[in-house]
Amino acid sequence: MMSQLPLDLVRTLLTVVDEGTFDAAAGALHVTPSAVSQRVKALEQRVGRVLLIREKPVRPTESGEVIVRFARQLSRLEHDAHAALGMTGAGEATRVSIAVNADSLATWFLPALTRVPEELRPCYELLREDEQHTARLLREGLVMAAVTSAPDAVAGCSVRALGRMRYLPVAAPTFARRWFGVASEVPLEQVIVDAPVVFFDRRDAFQDAFVRRVTGGRPASALRHYVPTSEGFVDAVVGGMGWGMVPAIQAEPLLAAGHLVGLAPERAMDAPLFWQQWKLDSPALTAVAEAVAAEAAEALEGT
Repeated sequence: MMSQLPLDLVRTLLTVVDEGTFDAAAGALHVTPSAVSQRVKALEQRVGRVLLIREKPVRPTESGEVIVRFARQLSRLEHDAHAALGMTGAGEATRVSIAVNADSLATWFLPALTRVPEELRPCYELLREDEQHTARLLREGLVMAAVTSAPDAVAGCSVRALGRMRYLPVAAPTFARRWFGVASEVPLEQVIVDAPVVFFDRRDAFQDAFVRRVTGGRPASALRHYVPTSEGFVDAVVGGMGWGMVPAIQAEPLLAAGHLVGLAPERAMDAPLFWQQWKLDSPALTAVAEAVAAEAAEALEGT
């Protein structure tokens, strides 16, 4: 049971994971590397499982992730308890770590954080990750909360639906005329498989999913550009490098200004988003969750 785990050993494991090596952890803890190694081995003996993959940097095993997550949650609870008792230092900030996908970060997510009451003195650490992979950071104990596409709660977490982020297939006007013809003279499904296309990165599946829907199974063109920032992705599409699936929040002003044209507005694609967070009675985390839900209700499509 977690309550029977020596907390000094648990904290040592967390320090090793955060620092990346036993030597670095020893420096942070002001002990010898041998002492760090002995503590980790003692913890592994107590739980009967290997907790670390001893590489550089070290990585927690699946069992180690459970202990790391527990250690971070314990640290959060200790901080909140100290704050409630008036034992924190004057002006000490409350650290909140969140995993969020690039498109949310570039559009609606930062305004959500401005809704959090200033008296809580939150200090955010945002980790950018694809929404299909943010839940992994929760499982590994690297973040306290995440915007994710996973509707099933990670162990020890709660989940709530935020809404759907709508993506529109768009292109620059000159690009659209060159590759797709004027006034839809050529059926989209006949030409889109050859048109250059912009992807966020190699895990981005929106463009292929759209083309498969339009053509009945064929992927997008092999003429692909990879632009791994949300703003850069939009700039590449506006600049005529290729067509792409752009969040409606970003696309609509550019469509209105004539910088983009829609390829098939009736075939928009939606990405459902969820908020997952640790099950902790933490005032800061609760306030952030409520602020995120409120902003998402205004910025995203309904659930």
